[in-house]
Amino acid sequence: MIQRMLTVGGFTLLSRVTGFARDIMLAAVLGAGPVADAFFVAFRLPNHFRAIFAEGAFNAAFVPAYARLREQGGAERASLFADRIFTLLMISQLVLLAAALLFTPATIDLLAPGFAHDPERYALAVDLTRITFPYLLLITLVTLYGGILNALQRFAAAAAASTLLNVTMMATLALAVFFPSVGHAAAWGVLISGVLQAMLVGGDAWRAGVLTAFRWPELDGDVRRFFRALGPATVGSMGVQLALFADTIIASFLPAGALSALYYADRIDQLPIGVIGIAAGTVILPEMARRLAAGDITGASHAQNRAVEFTLLLSIPCLVAFFIVPDLIMRGLFVRGAFTDADALAAGATLSAYAVGLLPFVLIRSAVATFFARGDTATPVKAALIAAAVNIAFKFLLMGPLAQVGLALATSIGAWINLGLVLWFGLRAGLIQIDEKLRQSVVKLVVAGLAMGVALWFSATPVITLLTGWHGVGALAALTTLAIIGAVVYGGIVLALFGRQWLATFRSRSR
Repeated sequence: MIQRMLTVGGFTLLSRVTGFARDIMLAAVLGAGPVADAFFVAFRLPNHFRAIFAEGAFNAAFVPAYARLREQGGAERASLFADRIFTLLMISQLVLLAAALLFTPATIDLLAPGFAHDPERYALAVDLTRITFPYLLLITLVTLYGGILNALQRFAAAAAASTLLNVTMMATLALAVFFPSVGHAAAWGVLISGVLQAMLVGGDAWRAGVLTAFRWPELDGDVRRFFRALGPATVGSMGVQLALFADTIIASFLPAGALSALYYADRIDQLPIGVIGIAAGTVILPEMARRLAAGDITGASHAQNRAVEFTLLLSIPCLVAFFIVPDLIMRGLFVRGAFTDADALAAGATLSAYAVGLLPFVLIRSAVATFFARGDTATPVKAALIAAAVNIAFKFLLMGPLAQVGLALATSIGAWINLGLVLWFGLRAGLIQIDEKLRQSVVKLVVAGLAMGVALWFSATPVITLLTGWHGVGALAALTTLAIIGAVVYGGIVLALFGRQWLATFRSRSR
């Protein structure tokens, strides 16, 4: 299982690295002004729907169902189920795409009402959204085939697909002179990447012999059971996305650059969430579903505890860095071209607010797996909706005094509420069992994280002062130096507290 997490995490890391290169290019070319705000709205819209209907709700309902059918009913029954879901999925996505293209101005009025007072941003957002929205249909196919492949323990293609988004966008940005604007170049990069991602993951599904086909969508028992799980999961995903919609709506009324600060801070925050949290959740869901279908309840619980342990090991250093040197992270990665020190300061403050909720964000996918693997999508929905309501309430309370930083802080508060409720529901029902090994590991990892924080706190000022004079690369050199210091301290403390045997256990699991 650890090997599969490393596979997904490795490809996700590659995606994040190329994503950083893409964002550095975006920051240098777009900066954090009106064109950037218009593009980020156009980019967010299909991603909101993708998170509601595709990656979030769909995976939660489809992957356990497909894994269970393949385990208990064989490949033919699972293939019939997948074909029927594919047909229904394509019909719904084509209807949604047609509606979005017809009513794009009304959608922008709803999503970014503040743009109505800025005709330039409004018109550009409408144009770019019409280019990016078909990406949703393509990425839905990627999600379907990725879910099938994940249930078959084939994780590489789906994990690698998102890298194509970054590479394609960089290519179109490099050719921006041939487009009406840089925003148009970025938007076309999004759409082209969707085609390439669908080809990559669909090709792997074809090689595995699980490529879907159109089939009359008969509502048999398997399909009805899927929709019973999909309904609550969609409601839960919708609650989370409503909170993100609120971010976009509120930020559209803030001064130009607020949306961009949220975007760049979120991109850094998504590194551990994507590489660690989502990788663990992607692997643990089919693993637990398979074990539970075979009656191995103890094995499923053990796998979940080890996934949490592995997640904490890798995410705590990121949390410490985001708290101690957020401004330096933003300066080192993005300050060049149109992206200024002032932009970095705003994005750094926003990153610190996001960091408050980093741990619940990386842990939630592993926590809810115990419900999804049992076909229970309703319980996580209760937690997600309550957390979304708290999140949105705090956004309105904090937007005035803290601007976009308040929006990020509200998101973090909602994340803690979500994780706390999921753990409470799971422990009360006996579906989550925290073993003694995990409790001991948490204490030791917290100690290692605190030691790393102290080391960064005392070394940050002298390192930054020493390297500031390095014209053009001073911030990046200081960031690299502090990263090395933090890694040495954290790694040394972990090794001292856990010993070589514990690390050797992870290596043996990966083998």
